[in-house]
Amino acid sequence: MKKYSQLLTISCVLIGLSAAVISCDKSISEPQRVGYTPASIDDKAGTWKTYVLTAPTDVTVATPASVTSAAYLAEVADLKSKSASLTQEQQEAVVYWGTGAVYRWNEIARELAARYNVPPASTADGKYPVPDAANPLADPRFPFANPPYTARAFAYLSVAQYDALVAAWNYKYTFKRSAPSKVDATIRVALPTSALPAYPSEDAVVAAASYTVLKAMFPGEVPYLDAKLAEHRNSRLWAGMNVMSDLNAGGDLGNQVAAKVMARAKTDGMSAANNQALTAGMIADAKARGLSEVWVSQETPARPPMLPNYGAVQNWNFDAATKVKLRPGPPPAIGSPEFTAALDELKTINKGQTREQARIANYWADGAGSYTPPGHWMRTAANAANDAKYSEVRMARTLALVSTALMDAGVCCWDTKSFYYYPRPQQFGMKTSVGLPNFPSYTSGHSTFSAAAAVVLGSIFPDQADDFWAKAQEASDSRVYGLIHYRFDCSAGLACGKNIGAYAVARGKADGSGL
Repeated sequence: MKKYSQLLTISCVLIGLSAAVISCDKSISEPQRVGYTPASIDDKAGTWKTYVLTAPTDVTVATPASVTSAAYLAEVADLKSKSASLTQEQQEAVVYWGTGAVYRWNEIARELAARYNVPPASTADGKYPVPDAANPLADPRFPFANPPYTARAFAYLSVAQYDALVAAWNYKYTFKRSAPSKVDATIRVALPTSALPAYPSEDAVVAAASYTVLKAMFPGEVPYLDAKLAEHRNSRLWAGMNVMSDLNAGGDLGNQVAAKVMARAKTDGMSAANNQALTAGMIADAKARGLSEVWVSQETPARPPMLPNYGAVQNWNFDAATKVKLRPGPPPAIGSPEFTAALDELKTINKGQTREQARIANYWADGAGSYTPPGHWMRTAANAANDAKYSEVRMARTLALVSTALMDAGVCCWDTKSFYYYPRPQQFGMKTSVGLPNFPSYTSGHSTFSAAAAVVLGSIFPDQADDFWAKAQEASDSRVYGLIHYRFDCSAGLACGKNIGAYAVARGKADGSGL
């Protein structure tokens, strides 16, 4: 009872702080989440199928010291000292990280995506400089975390977390070293405990894997990530949850897995995603297929299209041949009755847009300075898994399935955009107030991303499937209400995203989790 009284006290402190923050910042509308005892510890997760690792034993962990050894008893004594009395700052760190390692690092990734989702400005000579990964804080900053870039960052982050946790679960049940508080009941713990073995620490695993991936994706944020990594590890000591050897083993394991995952990232084709030299051939091919008017940038000076070759990046849940099969059929010919009807719908909305249509268009805009549509759906997924009180490994599985589907959706959508090179409604007189994307129109990225994510989430949380799909439909409609997509852009995007999500669902059903 004493342990939970302390937890309650800390939680109340944080809730109070959250209320104070909310009173000052009207943009925060969600309640602060706190730690919980998982509904299941998923003791068989060490056998689940991984993405990059061929087996959990692709990485190694040293055999831990016995709980009766002098070395371990010394660690327990140190833990008692660190957890006996906490400062206000340490208590807040314990509660913050106690919400969940996977949850918090995904939240950090979303924050970084929003911070870096800023397109480069033009120079005096009318050109747009390309961000430089080797000099990330120079103008323009690297990366420009647009939706395709952000979807890929989430996918690598979530895969690294998931593969590392599956390996960690394997070693936890190989060594079966109990949590320190199970060995010595006098240790003060500040978070809910479970029967999960403590070695290696799942929090340290996630922290190390996340740190490595995010450092590569956002190289200008190393000092910030260094601080988060240190605070996360220390929070486990302050909370009385892990001894130092639990943390060191977890950190070592997480680093090994992240290195393997990032080795894939270096060869997935992203380095050629912004190859602007390919656009002339894309345009020529589209015209050869009968397109009478191609997409052109509406910015002044004209901006090169965003990542025109992103459609060639490697997918997660199917191969390149399947990607071509998933590509939607051609959009209506310019001037055809179907095209004219779609343009007339936009003209009608333009003349009499309702307040509800405007609200939907702005709510789902997720433009510059936001964590993009993929981030929107990662938040939805993380909150759903948190509400279900998932274990760390099941939370990671959920986010890996959703994020790989989101990246697959981005790759397929950009493949389609570059293939058809279809003009935006703005080339036919439409104006917009939600920000005009600088790449071809067909198909809608919002629709493709949203359908893929909704299908995956609906399979994991079937009682919420209708709600997820309603959100995807609304996200799709928002682009029509925003006057930047024709209805057929969105319908084709929804259908394609639905098919893409089905591949992730099939993978999930075959990963050995029984879910």
